[in-house]
Amino acid sequence: MNYLVGDIGNTLTKFSILNDNFKIKKIYNIETKKIFKINSTNKILNKIIKKGLSKNILFSSVVPKALRIIKIKLKRRNFKVFEIKDLKIESLLMIKIKNYNQLGSDRISNALGSLKYKNCIIIDFGTATTFDVIKNGIYDGGVISPGVDLSISNLKKSTALLPSFKLKKNQRNYGKNTKEALNAGFLWGYEGLINNIIERISQKTKIKFKIILTGGYAKLFKKYLKNKSIIDENITINGIAKALKELI
Repeated sequence: MNYLVGDIGNTLTKFSILNDNFKIKKIYNIETKKIFKINSTNKILNKIIKKGLSKNILFSSVVPKALRIIKIKLKRRNFKVFEIKDLKIESLLMIKIKNYNQLGSDRISNALGSLKYKNCIIIDFGTATTFDVIKNGIYDGGVISPGVDLSISNLKKSTALLPSFKLKKNQRNYGKNTKEALNAGFLWGYEGLINNIIERISQKTKIKFKIILTGGYAKLFKKYLKNKSIIDENITINGIAKALKELI
């Protein structure tokens, strides 16, 4: 028996086939905006849906309209579709925040994927850059800051003369032209932001955290962190897989 789980993000959607031990066999990626195009969604579902697939499918989603489209299409194929927040997550993870409804499903999934660590900070470089704090095995809150690509895009849209550019990992000096200056601003700026947030969280809790990086810029920023860190590209999917295994 194989299983299907998915993570619907603002930029990218990941579908993952799991084996009978709930380990990842294969991941299919699609830009989330393409889900709103009938042909694109049908095409990827036709590629994914095979014989021997469990009828129970679990998603983490921060894009309700995209989830609704996928649900409709999968229900037509006689699948039962669940979302992380449909489940009794508290039986796996205690969540200590003021408003559970405001907590993104992706952040819950990341926390579930990190349960082997008692104290950790998960930094997810997505459309937003998020910091999720697991303190003594409990989800204890976090920090949300603008994502790198979103910030670059918004700066370009809001200025007449600044050029488009892709963030590069090497920046030896301040810029000698506009692109170098932009790269320095974003690279050094996010380096400072990330290190400062980790330091603030550690100071306030008096805890030495395991730092887990995931998302598009994890590899780039790893070498700029003052704290030792590990990269877990599949922490979100593994968290969803854990919820599927334990709760459905």
